[in-house]
Formats: sequence, C-alpha cells, structure tokens
Amino acid sequence: MSDALLVIDPQNDFCEGGRLAVAGGAGIMPLINRLSARFDRVIVTQDWHTPDQISFASNHPGAAPFTEIKVAYGRQMLWPDHCLQGMPGADFHPDAAPTVEKAMAVIRKGYNPAVDSYSGFFENDHRTPTGLAGLLRELGVTRVFLCGLAFDYCVRFTAEDAVREGFEAVVITDASRAIAPQTEAAAQDSFRALGVAEIAAESLLS
Repeated sequence: MSDALLVIDPQNDFCEGGRLAVAGGAGIMPLINRLSARFDRVIVTQDWHTPDQISFASNHPGAAPFTEIKVAYGRQMLWPDHCLQGMPGADFHPDAAPTVEKAMAVIRKGYNPAVDSYSGFFENDHRTPTGLAGLLRELGVTRVFLCGLAFDYCVRFTAEDAVREGFEAVVITDASRAIAPQTEAAAQDSFRALGVAEIAAESLLS
C-alpha cells in the first residue's frame, strides 16, 4: 500500500467549546472515523504548545488575537492560547477515539515556544522538520490523504508541504472545516496552483 491518511489536529480546542473552535469541528469526527477504517496507515498530528508560545496573543502586550506580527521567520498570526501541553484542550476529541486508537503514529508540533507550527511536516520557519516526511518514506508512502482541522491553516500547510516533499496530496474537503471563508478560498487557490487534489469522502467510502 502506498497511501496514508493524515488526520490533522482532531483536538478539543479546535472543536465547539474549545479555545480556538472551528465551526462544525466536532461534527466531522464520525466521518473521519469512517475514513480511517479504510486506510491501513493512519497518522494523526497534534498541536502541543507551551504557555510561552510565540503565536499566543497573550504573550505580546497590547496585541489582539487574529492580528499579525513580524517574527524572525516572517509574518505570524496571533492566536488565543490553545492546545497547551497536558491540558484538556490539547487532548484528542473523544469522538475521534477510533481514529486515534488506529493511528500508527502521532506527530506533535508547535512544542518549540519560539516557532509556531501549522504543517505536519515543518515548523513555521519552513526549515525545522517534524520527522513526518522520513516516516512516510520509510513506509513506502507516495500519496497522502488529508482531513481535519483547520482546512485553511494546518490542513492547508500540511498538504502544501506534502507536495514540496514529493508526495501526491489529496484533501478530503467534507472531512475538514475552515476557520474563515477568505482563508478557505486562499487555500483552495493554493491547492490548484500546487496540484493538490480535493475530493469528497464518499469517493473513498462508496
């Protein structure tokens, strides 16, 4: 088998009631479980931040969430505190339990306080790898299917880096949810430019 399913950040803080909730986030978990049952290789990513994470607005006096600042590696969006190591918000959503139990690996990202990490492959400096690419190559994977949260950030940047790392990337759109329409559209434009495919889950489940 040369395919793998990458399930991006199915965590409490990205679902309803969480600190950085994505509308409809919890609702995609049953579909993700159905998808993971169809794949022999499932890998899950997990945002795993420390309280002093550079991307937290609370660490920049006077700054507001959802504004940008300039940091050493470029522009960085500021977020509410979320997915703090060891806290309930960083835990996987309970409805994703079958997928997490099946996962052969969990790739934690964003644990370096000086660099945020959207992609499952690299931190936001675009130089520091997570080890995911090497794992996939060792397994003989050539094509990755992606789903999870959020479509316009962590799913997007993981898919883009997958292509840059030489993998074929396919985003399962109805098993993902976006934070905002504008960034969702930007992600779709980027996918078209890079050759990232978008499909509906039913094409894999039928």
